[in-house]
Amino acid sequence: MSMTEAVVIRITGDSGDGVQLVGEQLTITAALTGRDVRTLPDFPAEIRAPAGTVAGVSGFQLAMSEQAIFTAGEELDVLVALNPAALKNSLQYLQQGGLLIINEDSMQTRDWEKAGCSPDMLTDAAEHYHVLSLPLITQTLKAVEGLDITQTHAKKSKNFYILGLVLWLFDLPTEESLAFIAKKFKSKPLVAEANKLTLLAGYNYAMTLELTRRHYMLGQISRSQGDYRQITGVEAVGLAIATVAVTTQTPMLVSGYPITPSSNILQECAKLADFGVQLLQAEDEIASICACIGAAYGGSLALTCTSGPGLDLKSESLGLAVIVELPLVLVDVQRAGASTGMPTKTGQSDLQQALYGRHGEAPLPVLAPMTPADCFTTIIEAFSIAIKYMTPVIVLMDAYLANAAQPWKIPDIESLDIPDVQYNRYPKPYQRDENLGRSWNKPGSAGYIHQSGGLEKQGDEGRVSYDANNHQKMVALRAKKIAGIARDYSRLQIEGDDQAKVLLIGWGSTYGSLKAALIQCQADGLHIALVHLRHLNPLPNDLGPILSAYQHVLVAELNSGHLCQLLRAQYLVDAKSISQCNGQPFTTSHLVNAIKMEMTHEQANVYA
Repeated sequence: MSMTEAVVIRITGDSGDGVQLVGEQLTITAALTGRDVRTLPDFPAEIRAPAGTVAGVSGFQLAMSEQAIFTAGEELDVLVALNPAALKNSLQYLQQGGLLIINEDSMQTRDWEKAGCSPDMLTDAAEHYHVLSLPLITQTLKAVEGLDITQTHAKKSKNFYILGLVLWLFDLPTEESLAFIAKKFKSKPLVAEANKLTLLAGYNYAMTLELTRRHYMLGQISRSQGDYRQITGVEAVGLAIATVAVTTQTPMLVSGYPITPSSNILQECAKLADFGVQLLQAEDEIASICACIGAAYGGSLALTCTSGPGLDLKSESLGLAVIVELPLVLVDVQRAGASTGMPTKTGQSDLQQALYGRHGEAPLPVLAPMTPADCFTTIIEAFSIAIKYMTPVIVLMDAYLANAAQPWKIPDIESLDIPDVQYNRYPKPYQRDENLGRSWNKPGSAGYIHQSGGLEKQGDEGRVSYDANNHQKMVALRAKKIAGIARDYSRLQIEGDDQAKVLLIGWGSTYGSLKAALIQCQADGLHIALVHLRHLNPLPNDLGPILSAYQHVLVAELNSGHLCQLLRAQYLVDAKSISQCNGQPFTTSHLVNAIKMEMTHEQANVYA
């Protein structure tokens, strides 16, 4: 492995093994030492899958590099498998000659039976990989034998033993993890000491092994000056909400009903009371969005979050928010459906519902962040649009963006496009400005009418109307208002070779995978261009001319081809779909192979 490449590690075990915590600490430490990092947490879909089974495997994958990277990697350099089920789940991704670390204490006959596989798998692995087998439980208990702690509690610290070993392997310091232990277990000093001793025991054990770690040692990435931190999509959403509330000096209501994976946004917002953010855990999805409509009616900022079936339940109230023209933001953390589907797995299959999933003519803006860090910018932009145009806005995240992490340069507050909150601009509530946005009149303001309700409106005062011609006028007006939002967009950026014949296009969280595929195609001598969309309704004004400039348009998305169908219909281009619905992000190889197949197919047609 050269110094310019990324190294990729995956840690896998039971959902109770603390794998995610190890991954998070490894990510933070790597980022603080100057590496560029990308992560892929992978949670079991079953809440209480039987221990030791493949259904209960929890994984955390991390790629780190001295150069900019865009995905969490594909082939693994290191795999940590804490039981046979974890081994069965991930061994196929470990490259030939890679390092396989296993917990021999959990490789007993009953463990293999639970996983539904044979110990021969480990025998075969020894022929292809460098296998490090260690008695994890035994060595963990030995590390804490001097403490007055029960064996049950002692075993729980085994994840820190693995963390210590991996920190040494990647030439990473222990200080950050030790500080984390001291802070997290401040009220439980005995537990903190056990975790500290275990981490150092794992680190020191790795030092005694006849392993070479030079293949996993990296230099430091060259970054622009500034303050950086690690950030996940959920953390970015929370920071954006607090930033909007503080900078606009406007109360913010965040209301939701717990549903995986959007529940973490509620947990993040529970920390934000000091920043003017009030959290309401509603009794159901309908109540949570209706509370936001009520808050917006009263002049507050409002955001509701959901996933999966929760978006279905909010559809009626979204239609109400459209016709009363009140500003609110709905964050949909997409997951694999249909129905309850696979709650912890990612997908992009809510696009058509976000665009069309309301009765009547009820258009609204739809945004999609590209990266975990971009969730911060997108939430702020969503509030700016909602307030300027007096409309609900949908933000389509997904499970991958919510949980994945990356280094983020903390922006100066002056560089942010903060929403402009103005109340009572006109005495009548449906008087409109040049953008067709109506006046946000707060109830109780002397001299300013406030009017609401789900029936069709007529005139500046918003009187109830059943007039057919007026309804036609209002349908057209609301559509024109939303279409006009595209005037505010920046021009689309074309990456790669803008003179190529092939255009690759995507949206949302697929950006990292598509960017990595573009780089790989360029290295293979293939000429392609890449355009990535953050605005899905209205689509950018310059998208049509860009599409018409390429002979071949390939649309990659984690669904059955929603955006591809839209582009074919709206722009009459022969777009082809690269589709995936397996609950995982695109791999670079899958995308590159699909692009090559399309180009080969086209060349064959030319020669025919």
